[in-house]
Amino acid sequence: MKSCSVFSSFFLARTLNCAAVCLISFGHTVAEDQQSPNILIITADNLGYGDLRSYNSESPIVTPRLDQFAHESARLTSFYTASSTCTVSRACLLTGRIPERHGLVNQLPGLKGNYGVGLNQKEILIPSILKSAPVPYATGCFGKWNIGFAEGSRPTERGFDQFLGHASGNIDYYYHIYAGKHDLFKGTEEFDADGEYSTDLFADAAIDFILLNSAAKQPWFCYLPFNSPHFPNKRNKLPGQKFEWQAPDRAFKPYNFGPEESDPLKRYNAVVTALDEAIGRVLDSLKQAGVKENTFVFFFSDNGTFLLNRKGIDIASNDPLRNGGITCWEGGIRVAAMVRWPGKIQAGSTIDEPLWSPDLLVAATELANATLPANVIYDGKNPLPVLASGEKSPHESFYFNFRKHAALRLGDWKIVREKPDNPWQLFNLKKDISEKDNLADQMPEIVNRLQKERQRWEESF
Repeated sequence: MKSCSVFSSFFLARTLNCAAVCLISFGHTVAEDQQSPNILIITADNLGYGDLRSYNSESPIVTPRLDQFAHESARLTSFYTASSTCTVSRACLLTGRIPERHGLVNQLPGLKGNYGVGLNQKEILIPSILKSAPVPYATGCFGKWNIGFAEGSRPTERGFDQFLGHASGNIDYYYHIYAGKHDLFKGTEEFDADGEYSTDLFADAAIDFILLNSAAKQPWFCYLPFNSPHFPNKRNKLPGQKFEWQAPDRAFKPYNFGPEESDPLKRYNAVVTALDEAIGRVLDSLKQAGVKENTFVFFFSDNGTFLLNRKGIDIASNDPLRNGGITCWEGGIRVAAMVRWPGKIQAGSTIDEPLWSPDLLVAATELANATLPANVIYDGKNPLPVLASGEKSPHESFYFNFRKHAALRLGDWKIVREKPDNPWQLFNLKKDISEKDNLADQMPEIVNRLQKERQRWEESF
């Protein structure tokens, strides 16, 4: 693993006179002469809702750093990603808009898709908004991009100052291959780090960015979309390379098996443990830089883990949720999420008010005292009063579509169907988080009310 110093030449510290900076908390100025809060958004890739012990006490996966983070954070139990697949969920996060508005409604396919335009280049992303703040933010992205890599679509052309990561939806963890193409970039140029574990590469780059910008007293936004624990893909392997879940030897030490273990589930556990260690190192860097107290940290999975019955691949857990990625069942869209902001958000608390990923663009805008662009419809709403003061969710409902799947949540009620010609099923999520008891026949009036709410959404597109 390369040390942080290897990347130092890549991340240039910036200086800034921070006098008379306003710290905005929940939409109100609370102090002057105080630096704007830093913002760190960390995403895992296809992590299961039931993989972390903070969500499932029966999980066998060793994640001491995320367990600790859960104790220091508010744990969100009704947090949704706005899409159940990687490409679309990332576009929703970065734009604050659902797919029907930003137009990227499906997974980018193959080299042509991943290296094409992808997300409409007119869409405004979080980093661009933060650069328009009264005190402009330094911005960095380290990890999986997956929303288009044509000229004009790359991270450093969409508001990020720095980028180290890959264009595609998944790469080999050590050789950074996607569909036979080397896929690791620094800025817009290919970057050779063969043999380096991708989780560590992205963590190290983020740490370097955090330390340098914190030392320069400039507020920063770090987007850290890990590619872990995405499942292995045969087309991403070198000739003769083993097809298996990949983790560094040290990630096997907490278990009673070693790196030679062939059981895919056990190897998957080690992958998540390696991710946990990397996240822990990034969190440690906040304390090292002296900015832990002034950093808003949000962690979540981009979507639920996939449960498509592929042997050796679909082995993670969404317990107690139904089904998984690329569906609109709870297992595809409700994800593990935690948020920490010392002194502002109650440590060790649990928040069950429903929120979703587009809210993070609005939260970042509020934290930076920036202004949302005019004439843009946002599906995100300010979550800070919910997170810090226990207020009710600002959302009346949540609208979901992916391919033929569809759903809508209104209060505790949810309708869902797997095909357009299927009847709607109805579930009370407060009583039935696992979506086992279909109440549609017993409560047609509620189905009708939720259908009308979906229609209201669709009339706004």
